Amino acid sequence: IPNMATANADIWLNGENVEQPIREISVAARVSEIAAIAEVREFAVGCQRSMRHDSGIVMDGRDVGTVVFPDAELKIFMTADMEVRVARRYKEMLQKHENVSLQEVRENIAQRDYTDTHRIISPLRQADDAIVIDNTDLTPEQQLAYALKLVRAITG
Repeated sequence: IPNMATANADIWLNGENVEQPIREISVAARVSEIAAIAEVREFAVGCQRSMRHDSGIVMDGRDVGTVVFPDAELKIFMTADMEVRVARRYKEMLQKHENVSLQEVRENIAQRDYTDTHRIISPLRQADDAIVIDNTDLTPEQQLAYALKLVRAITG
């Protein structure tokens, strides 16, 4: 649901805004474990696929280009230096008043990356036809401009 105060979309569950709680480090620490459960993956992929309409969809996720929408018109594999990812996530968590250390964030990201790339079901991997964007040294505006350029090349 759009949140005009933050200019983002918030996640709601059973009538309750759960946007902040689902972003906490305690939840992030369990995401990969839960995502590895076959029934959870099957349900999640079904939900994601049901969102697709004739006009397309923009979606991000660790298996969107390889499992959820392997026939997508455009696949972007976004990557960045580990320490840059840690710094960005740490800053995001501090802005949301999450009491977490830089080391906790680093360990969480490293563990999630390892678990997600080594799971049997829907592992994190780059799709063969994905375009890689290393955003280590890019601003959000530069990332958006490049992604829009890729979209325009496909849509004309």
